[in-house]
Amino acid sequence: MSSSAVEPESPDLVCQLDKVQGVVDALTSVRWKRHQDAVVELSEHGIVLIVEETACLQAKVYLQRELFVRYEYSAEGRPRFGVSLGLFVDCLNTFSVPGHSSAIEICYPGPDMQLLLKSVDSSGACTYAEIRTRIPDTISWDYNFEPAGSTPLSFTVKSAALKEAIDDLEWPGSSIHLILQPTPPSVTFRGEGHGDLQIDFMCYANTDLLVAFHCDRQVSHRYKYKFLRATTSNIPSSVIRDNRGSKLTIGRGGMLKVQHLVSVAKPAMPHPHIDSAGYQQPSRIAYIEFFVKPEFDDDGANDT
Repeated sequence: MSSSAVEPESPDLVCQLDKVQGVVDALTSVRWKRHQDAVVELSEHGIVLIVEETACLQAKVYLQRELFVRYEYSAEGRPRFGVSLGLFVDCLNTFSVPGHSSAIEICYPGPDMQLLLKSVDSSGACTYAEIRTRIPDTISWDYNFEPAGSTPLSFTVKSAALKEAIDDLEWPGSSIHLILQPTPPSVTFRGEGHGDLQIDFMCYANTDLLVAFHCDRQVSHRYKYKFLRATTSNIPSSVIRDNRGSKLTIGRGGMLKVQHLVSVAKPAMPHPHIDSAGYQQPSRIAYIEFFVKPEFDDDGANDT
């Protein structure tokens, strides 16, 4: 027998994180219910985790290879596997020790297609976890986001203000009416249920609150409250406090994209992904995107 027939195959991915908490924060942000499955896609560019619900809400967490102090990728194509999001987060949490670097190694696949996690510590102690994976379900809808026109329909607002506004708009079984208008430049969230509540972000009234605004025509769409709330409700308070802003964009057909950034770590050691000039980013960022389908189009909407 040839040596390749008796030697175990090399894993598709072996990577190492020097900080775990930032990744835990990012994944927690898209965990909107207790039992939730996720699809994980691997590539030479990094790891993408996708979760969705009832073909109306989808979230993606991008962990780019620059987040890792080691990233060895040897697969052909882009392997995908399914995993319990709650189990993945809980396992990562066991490696997160306050005041400790909590460096871990992640490997996939193991001998039985497991996701393997192992602590990387000079103290001699070792924590090890195996997470069973499954054949991934097919993503039920296309999350490709198309602009609504030549001019972006978007605004960036402080994450804490966005979360507070959405929390305040809760009415049982309600919809949230989101309106952008260029004159006066403003964003309106209107809750409609057992009563009406309206929250306005005026573009020039508080530039520290509404950081950016791009709109050349009035647009309005309604979104189911529970789906809109999921875009902010599970983001850890430490991320909300530190985050400079969340960007919301309305695409073709009223598709709403909500983007957050989560700081994973400031490198405490020389990082292998340093450009030729010797510079590196002061912090490493995980990107989170939510996609929310509109409940129905308002008569005043204009996305053509």
